[in-house]
Amino acid sequence: MMRRKKGRGEGVKAAVIGSVNIDYVYQMEHFIRPGETAPCRKLTIGCGGKGLNQSVALARAGMETYHVGIRGQEGGFLAEKLAEKGVDTRFLSIGSGSNGHAIIQVDESGQNCIILHGGTNRQFTEKFVDETLAYFGPGDVAVLQNEINLIPYIIGRCHEKGMRVAFNAAPYDDAIRAYPLDKADWLIVNEVEGGGLSGKTEYGQIADELLRLYPRAGIVLTMGKAGCLYRSQTEQCACPAFRVQAVDTTAAGDTFIGYFVRGVGLGLPMPEILRLASAASAICVTRPGAADSVPAYDEVIASPLCRPL
Repeated sequence: MMRRKKGRGEGVKAAVIGSVNIDYVYQMEHFIRPGETAPCRKLTIGCGGKGLNQSVALARAGMETYHVGIRGQEGGFLAEKLAEKGVDTRFLSIGSGSNGHAIIQVDESGQNCIILHGGTNRQFTEKFVDETLAYFGPGDVAVLQNEINLIPYIIGRCHEKGMRVAFNAAPYDDAIRAYPLDKADWLIVNEVEGGGLSGKTEYGQIADELLRLYPRAGIVLTMGKAGCLYRSQTEQCACPAFRVQAVDTTAAGDTFIGYFVRGVGLGLPMPEILRLASAASAICVTRPGAADSVPAYDEVIASPLCRPL
């Protein structure tokens, strides 16, 4: 059973500053190839975006969570979904033009490939950021991904306010190299993102190089079927992946991140945090969809996947 340190994480707020997307999910026999036309087996239109999914994961994990983002006029149901899952949406603004959206193919094995349209997710302004961050203070956690604009400014302002910053370098592009990641408290990447940032290909080398580049950050590397690992200046540990029958991996990484941050807020030892996040992610992939596939905290800690520690 997870051992919570009494008094740790009480009153800590999480500001997930990120995207809200409309997901168009196409169930396919296989990923479409260049020049190919193929029917899909099923189309589902739902809520998504790494920001939205991570907000839902944090709230489902029991943390006081606020989503900071910008939706389109047609994205009202995204706000409703966040609120339904326990996320405070007072900082979810309405922009101009179309909402961000994703076109997602899911194949028979549950793997996915995604095309993103930024839309209103790319309409952050410095004024909006500053007005929103006035509500948060030292010790609160800012969770960011790479689906919005102004990320360097946001990281800098959060750091100045004494907030702890968790940055998920997804989706990866070379612009991330210029971000002020020396101000991040946790850098969370998969092997593709970590490889892009580090220039390395072997898991241990990726983590070691990222720690060299960003020595004040805790490095969290998720490795798919190989599990996950953590590196910092004072600690290193790992957790194997759990074997489950995957149905849809769309929100797996976002669920892991939400539960990782919650584990930090609870003051759990890092090996327990990794196991908690890995268990939540494993449960998530056994269900279809994104936000609706994220399990609740009580379900995760009651799962055999969380034992033994």
